[in-house]
Amino acid sequence: MNHLLTIEQLSSREIDAILKLGREFKKKRGKAKQPQPLRGRTWALIFSKASTRTRVSFEVGIRELGGSSLYLSTNDIQMGRGETVADTARTLSRYVHGVVIRTYAQSDLEQFAGAGTIPVINALTDDAHPCQVLSDLMTVQEKLGRLKGKKVVFLGDGTCNVCNSWLFGAAKTGMEMWVAAPKEFQPRADRVKRAGGNIHVTDDVREAVRGADVLYTDVWVSMGKEAEAAERLKVLAPYQLDGAVRQQAKPGALVMHCLPAYVGKEISAEVFEANQKTIFDQAENRLHAQKAILTLLAKQR
Repeated sequence: MNHLLTIEQLSSREIDAILKLGREFKKKRGKAKQPQPLRGRTWALIFSKASTRTRVSFEVGIRELGGSSLYLSTNDIQMGRGETVADTARTLSRYVHGVVIRTYAQSDLEQFAGAGTIPVINALTDDAHPCQVLSDLMTVQEKLGRLKGKKVVFLGDGTCNVCNSWLFGAAKTGMEMWVAAPKEFQPRADRVKRAGGNIHVTDDVREAVRGADVLYTDVWVSMGKEAEAAERLKVLAPYQLDGAVRQQAKPGALVMHCLPAYVGKEISAEVFEANQKTIFDQAENRLHAQKAILTLLAKQR
């Protein structure tokens, strides 16, 4: 693994290695001396989009692994404002040891990785959110004991980056995945086909959630989609993760949300509060899974 650009590019073995190491980091944090694979190394964080969990978890993780981080808002650098992505990659490759990028276009991320000589981690693009879904898989594993054969249902905007990454994460770990979304918000057919595995897409919430082990939702109006907010909220309203939906899943089914949550829209206040422990365990696991990713990338250098 030279980069983490998408889950699609990871093998099942690489996913297993990330999850295993992430669990080890979580178990030993605060109880034993942390390994320092990033000692003497500096990682740059290039963010075009604002963040709470992503920025804090990466900065803390890099520090706990012995490295240092340099936060670079795109308002502070010239990438895309007179200097090409490729030239920025070539320049930063002379200064830092790795880059975490949170931006809009997946193509910019791919171009950066191709032009530079340092590892690149996708911290979110419009197409993919691999760090989030690896953390989610770690959460399901620690709560339910295994991934293979478990049924996960994604409700709402099936075209979003989290759902895109879940398609591949589910397929590569042997999970059954259902996407319940209105037809205009269903994942692209070519992406579902590429993912393979046991994946189903429907506009029928009841059909999707029956017997589910995991119920998952995400915001309906992501950054950059604000102009579409009114129409999105109207069309997606029947796909709210509420108490009625929860009752149709298995007893003890996990309710997950990658945050931030807009309570009363994609998830009801009742369901959010009743499942907040799982949701915030999920948020915590961003730190541990990302430390695993950073460590495995450092070993390749």
